[in-house]
Amino acid sequence: GVVTARSPGPDGAGFRSRQFVLFLATGGFAALVNFGSRIVLSRWLSFSWAVVLAYLIGMATAFVLARAFVFTTSGQTVGQSALRFALVNVAAVAQTWLISMALAYWVLPWLGVDRWRLELAHAVGVMAPVFSSYLAHRHWSFR
Repeated sequence: GVVTARSPGPDGAGFRSRQFVLFLATGGFAALVNFGSRIVLSRWLSFSWAVVLAYLIGMATAFVLARAFVFTTSGQTVGQSALRFALVNVAAVAQTWLISMALAYWVLPWLGVDRWRLELAHAVGVMAPVFSSYLAHRHWSFR
């Protein structure tokens, strides 16, 4: 069934579990890799392309860390988990890109925010898929 913060499930894997905290820690590190690489890539690429490529770099980092430290009892092969992880992240990168673009080019300018506009937009975009990604990875990618 669906795991929520209030109903941790029979194995205690809700949003207050040790597993979720590890997911946040490893995902947070991968998000920093994503964020930092976007800043570097923006020197040579448009913001839009830099967001997508940085996401892929962060995704690879997140997979390695999640497999090693979070979802250690997966019954799937590394290849199966990697494919499912990538498919879940297709939805997550779309969410990240849409939020980043909307904030950077419409919402923040409309609010009069210019300083750190791209960084703010990208940071919010990167954080957006945390909960949906955790549930998808827990119940499908690393099942």
